[in-house]
Order: sequence, then structure tokens, then C-alpha cells
Amino acid sequence: MSVSGQFPTDPDWCEDYGYRLGKPDGIMVMKYGSTRALAFGEGRDDFLHQLYWSPDGMLGTLSEADGRFVGPGEAFWVRKAVGHEVSGGAGQTTYRVLLREVPPVLKGVRVAVVSVGDEVARLIQYLATAGVCEDEALEARARIMAGLRTTRELADRCVDGRGFAMVVARSLTREPADSTGLEEWAARLCTSVKTLQRDFDREFGMSYTQWRTRLRLQAARVLLKGPQPVTQVAHQVGYASPSAFIQAFAKEYGHTPGEYVRRG
Repeated sequence: MSVSGQFPTDPDWCEDYGYRLGKPDGIMVMKYGSTRALAFGEGRDDFLHQLYWSPDGMLGTLSEADGRFVGPGEAFWVRKAVGHEVSGGAGQTTYRVLLREVPPVLKGVRVAVVSVGDEVARLIQYLATAGVCEDEALEARARIMAGLRTTRELADRCVDGRGFAMVVARSLTREPADSTGLEEWAARLCTSVKTLQRDFDREFGMSYTQWRTRLRLQAARVLLKGPQPVTQVAHQVGYASPSAFIQAFAKEYGHTPGEYVRRG
């Protein structure tokens, strides 16, 4: 997955469907499609709560010093006024749901990954079609709000996003297989390796290598839910050999990728 550019002002196509806009119980669903990769960012801090979901690909997310990946069975939740970035690959369809009210399960949550079951997925897609009457749309909205379930609440720490580490994190979230080393990143940013490493410790509480490994393994967990074999996933997230990937995965999660797939 690679992404260039910022908020897609000119995607191949974008459709928006609004219902009872301006009211607390209103909802808008925006549907994006493109033959090129799209990035929603950088550092958006909108005045509406948002939910990002793609039914046919992986989304990379970055917010509050945390980089994560979500697959078709999950969506990325962001409370209003929280800076965030979301990126997706070429050929994906991405839905952005805008709300004025917070779903009950997300009260007090700034950033999270939520599950998207079959009904919620169907209702989001339904709201992004022509001819839906307002009463039916508001009923669908209520069912979406009630059907969301938190799967991962993300780090509740705020960063300013201006540091060197955030520049690197932004790039790696869009392309986890990027093999650029710390020394090369420092040279690109016209800073020292020591300064860049210190910035990673300050922003993320860990080294560059640790953060990149964690990000790659998170991407792998999403990809392993698809049809790709373990060897292919290993290369997709930047590992030169399946054995190195399996070793890193087992060290992080306590079981091998194969066991993770079998567990479902």
C-alpha cells in the first residue's frame, strides 16, 4: 500500500449522501473511489465525529502517536477535533461516515478501532445509494450507532505532529514495507541519527526499530485475515524471509502467524 498527496480534493470519483444535516441525529456518508492511492490528511481535526471504513482493502491510520491498520471487518473511529490521517490503496472504495452524536459504545473515546459486522456494513453501503428516504436513513443510522463494537481503543496521548518522528511515521503508515533505515531517514530530514532517535523516544516511547516492527506486525495481522499465504504477507510488510517474519510475530504475540490464522 503506497499513498501520495493529502486530502483527496480530486479523486476519480466521490459521492456524498446527507440526511437531516445540521441536526444532532443527522448523518453524512461520503464514498470515495480512485485508481490511485488516496490519503485523508494530513493532520485533519474536523468538527464532526468520523468513521472510516473500506470493504475491499486495508486502511492505514495515524493519530495520537499511534499507527494502526484496519481491514474490511473494522473501521477507524475519530472523535471530532482530534487530528488524524487515513490512507488506502489504489482501487479501494472508502466510506467516510460523519456524525454529530457519539455512538453509545464510544462515549469518552477519542480514537478507536471498531468492528463492522455484516449488518453495519450493509447499512453504510445502503446509505451511500440514491433514493433513500430520510426516515429510512435515520433508522439505518440508529442501527449503525447501536451495532458498533470497540475492538481496540488507541493510545490516549496527544502529540503536536511537527517532529521528525511523525514525518517518518506518516510515511511508514502508508508503506509499512519501506526498508529505509534510521541513518537514511536522518539524512533525508537533514538531522542527526541521535536527534531522530530521541524524537522517536519522545513521541512514541520506543525506538525507531521497535516502532517499525510493531507497525509491520499490525499490518500483517490485518493481511493474514485475507487469502494471502504467510510467505506473501511477510514480503508485503517488509520482511526479507518468512522465517524472520514468523520469529518476530511469535515474539510479539506469543503465537505464530499460522496459529493466528487457524484461530480465526
